[in-house]
Amino acid sequence: MSTMFRSLGVFNYRIWFIGALVSNIGAWMQSTAQSWVVLTQLTDGDAGAVGLTMALQFGPPLLLVGVTGWATDRFDRRHILLVTQSAFLVLAATIGSLILAGLMTLPLMYAFALGLGLVAAFDNPARQAFVSDLVTRENTSNAVALNSASFNGARMIGPAVAGVFIVLVGTGWMFLVNALTFLATIGALLAMRRSELTPRAVTHGRSRLADGFRYVAQRPDLIVVFIVVFLVGAFGMNFPIYASTMALEFGAGADGFGLLNSVLAIGSLTGALLAARRDRARVRVMIAGVLGFAVASAVSSVMPTYALYALTLVFTGFTVVTILSTANGYVQATTDAHLRGRVLAIYVAILLGGTPVGAPIVGWVADELGPRVAIQLGTLAALIAAGIAITWLVWSGRLHRGTRLRLRLDETRPLSIVTQPITQSPGR
Repeated sequence: MSTMFRSLGVFNYRIWFIGALVSNIGAWMQSTAQSWVVLTQLTDGDAGAVGLTMALQFGPPLLLVGVTGWATDRFDRRHILLVTQSAFLVLAATIGSLILAGLMTLPLMYAFALGLGLVAAFDNPARQAFVSDLVTRENTSNAVALNSASFNGARMIGPAVAGVFIVLVGTGWMFLVNALTFLATIGALLAMRRSELTPRAVTHGRSRLADGFRYVAQRPDLIVVFIVVFLVGAFGMNFPIYASTMALEFGAGADGFGLLNSVLAIGSLTGALLAARRDRARVRVMIAGVLGFAVASAVSSVMPTYALYALTLVFTGFTVVTILSTANGYVQATTDAHLRGRVLAIYVAILLGGTPVGAPIVGWVADELGPRVAIQLGTLAALIAAGIAITWLVWSGRLHRGTRLRLRLDETRPLSIVTQPITQSPGR
């Protein structure tokens, strides 16, 4: 099997990948339908309401980061995922039924968004860390990148299909279809060979919620990665707001909105597959991705036609996945195994938790100043993130002058920090 797809040679990872691909297609169908319901059925084109919905849905991972990270390291991740995936199924089926019955209201949608966020708070870190249970440490970065490829491959299919079927049969059916797709992930979890899962690191004594935060505080490289992810995630990745409002500005309907999401995914899938080819995640690749995102975002904000705007989204998607795949792979590969769940919970909380901060602001800017200015706000955030990362590289001494006046980045120094794990006090 080629280097790019080497993790698929592992049985447990292979069936997880297939199940996740099916489920992700349904998730993107639901995400597209949810934004369109709020924007066109429950409000009269209120981007602020879309932003508030996103804030409620992505807020719990930030607020519950200590508990969810502890749970990911303390309990069987496979069991956690069986519970969360079943809860997602029930919520999706209920939302779809209420929409089809004509009973959905904006306050109810807000409540369901919060419910989805509460489940996601436990699901996301467990799902991220579970990848490390399926493959060896050497293949972790590859498995993370292939997960991203699955996610973005589904993004090519789900929104486009949702856009067409919203026009044909309405939004409610998208939630019901998504409910059925969770059966694929649940089936994959049940079919796994438990004896082939990578043994979990043994923690002596009782694990503590604060250990993850203490560990990150000792890792300035992780702090920089988290700052970059927060700024880009909070202000640059509000695509439901950007794509829906730009679609309306260009006079496109639900099918046009769905197509924009699928076009974005073309670049995202390409970025994920290229990330899978790399032997390990590197900070310099993440910084290059942030700078590329700033350029792509700035260009997209001035495109005069729907077709040209859609074209720029290919490059936007490519850079976003380059950033996130690299950041995720770096965090997983350089974090001590017994703390990986808690550190990943912090990572997920920062990535998703930035949305409650940024989405309402971006939605307000889109309403008051137009979607193009909102996109430019994301460009500014990316430039600030890149500036912080580059400043840290220079300040930390990791950027050196190489031969022939070329700069060389020392990628090994951050890794040396992890050789001293945080100790657990006896009896705790």
